[in-house]
Amino acid sequence: MATARHLPNRDSVTSVQDDGSRYIIHPADTRGRFTVWRRMAALFLILFYGALPWITINGSPAVFLDVQHLQFHFFGLTFVAQDLWLAFFLISGLGFSLFYVTSLFGRVWCGWACPQTVFLEHIYRRIERWIEGDANRRRRLDDTPWTGEKIVKRAVKHVAFLVISLCITHILLAYFVSLPAVWGMMTHAPSEHWGVFIFILVSTGILYFNFTWFREQLCIVICPYGRLQSALIDDDSVVIGYDEIRGEPRGKAKSDGVGDCVDCYRCVQVCPTGIDIRQGLQMECIGCSNCIDACDEIMTKLDRPKGLVRYDSANGLAGRKRKIIRPRIILYSVLLLLGASVMLFSFSRLSAVSTSALRMQGAPYYVDESDVRNQYLVRIANKRSIPVHFSLQVSGEQDGLSWSGFEDGIEVGRNGEIVRPLVVTVPREKYAGQFTALLEIRDDAGDVVSHRKLEFLGPAPELLKTLK
Repeated sequence: MATARHLPNRDSVTSVQDDGSRYIIHPADTRGRFTVWRRMAALFLILFYGALPWITINGSPAVFLDVQHLQFHFFGLTFVAQDLWLAFFLISGLGFSLFYVTSLFGRVWCGWACPQTVFLEHIYRRIERWIEGDANRRRRLDDTPWTGEKIVKRAVKHVAFLVISLCITHILLAYFVSLPAVWGMMTHAPSEHWGVFIFILVSTGILYFNFTWFREQLCIVICPYGRLQSALIDDDSVVIGYDEIRGEPRGKAKSDGVGDCVDCYRCVQVCPTGIDIRQGLQMECIGCSNCIDACDEIMTKLDRPKGLVRYDSANGLAGRKRKIIRPRIILYSVLLLLGASVMLFSFSRLSAVSTSALRMQGAPYYVDESDVRNQYLVRIANKRSIPVHFSLQVSGEQDGLSWSGFEDGIEVGRNGEIVRPLVVTVPREKYAGQFTALLEIRDDAGDVVSHRKLEFLGPAPELLKTLK
């Protein structure tokens, strides 16, 4: 039995039918300038996402989240665990930039650059169209019995989807363990890397489920961005809209007294979330511009001006003047500039060496017949792409101060780190009470790359005299 056509409305999402069952959306293909630009942008992004683990900058992949060694490489910059506070600026900056762009241009990110849209529309649905045909053929295939032809087409499609999902998962894994490590794991038995093998299986299953069945529901049900757009945009934000003044009343092309909209439903047929853009901006709209190209194609055939559906603001669609500079844009610009300045200042203070000096576990100090002793653990992380030899020096306003543990310095390999004990001692007869020492760490050029304060603890001098 053929599936009844489900017309969109503003009371419920199009993918849910009146009885609560799922309505599978098969958007028709489009042609036009925005379609070409989106495909070019998607091709660039797919190549960009896939190439990052291959591109080497300063001896490391362009983006490498080395969780095992707690080192994170971003386009030549190396961060260690102590630098994770900088992630606040990165994450909040990206989020706020997205809000800023949304207030200007609506959900352009969702339709043009979001990985969900890029992979679904430009890989999975392209494969589906090649195997099963256009939207009408796919609907008919859904409604036909399980013939040999249907079984073959569905089997080929799902195998292709699994292979693509598996490839994406391996590329994702390379962001965390590097490409050589991924290849090494692929050439060994799964039993040697059970954790990674399970990650591959689960991630591939999630991607396959998402891009095979869940699809637009991720944008509608899970992603909160669509619900935020009502708070982020105003009547001057550029969104995709329908020119009701020009298009209404709808009617046949040769009828008198009607607008330019011929009610062909072409804009609905090409929508990946199944909405009718003529009903106004809706939560499900991802700003993909399919409806613009579809409507422009119809207008060209009817020898009418393009732009019945277009990028414009609510004020522009209503015939009013659009304001680009407005209070929220001024506020967002000031906040964005302030945040970017703080982030750039913080990153400029980032050192190629990360160090720490912590007191070792156990007693805070030790006293023997000749000395008062404090013990520390010194950690040195080299973020450079070459080995570096470091030397250490401990100084303080205390006579007889001496130290041991790094007398000959230490060499730390590229992107490596060492942890070694440092023992600081003061003769009992010269100990004058607790004090602060300074630990300086120099590189092989003699430059001070880090300095740390060491709190030297011990008993009160008068009590020390009574100790044996």
